[in-house]
Amino acid sequence: MPIRTALWKVGAQPQLLVESCLASEQLLEEMIISAPRILSEEWMLIGRQENTGLGGRIDLLAIAPDGSLVLIELKRERTPREVVAQALDYASWVENLLPQDIAGIYSRFAPGRSLNEDFLQRFGQQLEEDGLNKNHQIIIVAASLDDSTERIVAYLSARDIPINVLCFQIFTHGQDQLLSRAWLLDPVRTQVSASSTPDGPIEPWNGEFYCSFGNSESRSWADAVELGFICGGGGAWYSRTLELLNPGDRVWVKVPGTGFVGVGLVTGRSQPATDFKVITQDGEKLVQDVSQNAAYHREFIDDKERCEYFVSMKWLQTVPLERAINEVGLFGNQNTICKPTTPKWRSTVDRLKEKFPKWNET
Repeated sequence: MPIRTALWKVGAQPQLLVESCLASEQLLEEMIISAPRILSEEWMLIGRQENTGLGGRIDLLAIAPDGSLVLIELKRERTPREVVAQALDYASWVENLLPQDIAGIYSRFAPGRSLNEDFLQRFGQQLEEDGLNKNHQIIIVAASLDDSTERIVAYLSARDIPINVLCFQIFTHGQDQLLSRAWLLDPVRTQVSASSTPDGPIEPWNGEFYCSFGNSESRSWADAVELGFICGGGGAWYSRTLELLNPGDRVWVKVPGTGFVGVGLVTGRSQPATDFKVITQDGEKLVQDVSQNAAYHREFIDDKERCEYFVSMKWLQTVPLERAINEVGLFGNQNTICKPTTPKWRSTVDRLKEKFPKWNET
């Protein structure tokens, strides 16, 4: 059923806030440009009102930390069903954008700025051309959603088309207007669909999970091996895919820029740093009390969206960073966890099983 929200002013006599509307949807676009976190804290806006050559203009274009693109369409005067059809049409244009096209889009959006430099500043990592626009998401922003459109979006999503709807409502509070938003589908589901769908041939997922473990000041592979975990944090984009894992799942771990460093079995579910404990010689201890080689986003320890999340692991075989497996043609992705459906992932796992012969031991 369509998403609707009600808000009350808290008090002895709760007061229901009156729903209203913005003066124009152009105002919503201006608000998003000014404060992109209205959409997501995980994306960086790179384009606005770009001509697709297909008889229309995309409203907004963003980039995610893995270099994938996010097509954002506002409903404006179109019916929700019309905007879904339009967004799918525009996605065929986004899919074919080359790195130089994307750089040109950003130069028009932010004249005099460098996409590579701003990406590095925003996400703390280099924008690798090989990973740019390997996949994309389709996001529709609408004030209302009819049953038919909800069925269409749910149908496409269930078939791994990375599409979602962000519903917003406006409420009046005195002289002010308040904006609320709600996702039709769990955003991590859309992120996973995008990251798991290659830009080439598709095949059934082989049941093997991929993990990108960013060894840095934020987290330590040496700690992960010694204490038995994988982790991600600094924002929901990095941590929420850990929720895909269940005990017994097998995970192959890669340190970006270094290579594959281990394979193990999941033994627990995702937990924030405040709850995650590891086994030490002195019994169970909170990971934040015993990990010494990295910060694990301690500055966000009380922020459930940005803190570090951990999953306990039983390592089957690991190697130190200097012995990482980093051959030409092996799979790579910046998402913390993904379920790749590309032949490259199957061939990568086959090769890794040769390099990590204890992969199937219990």
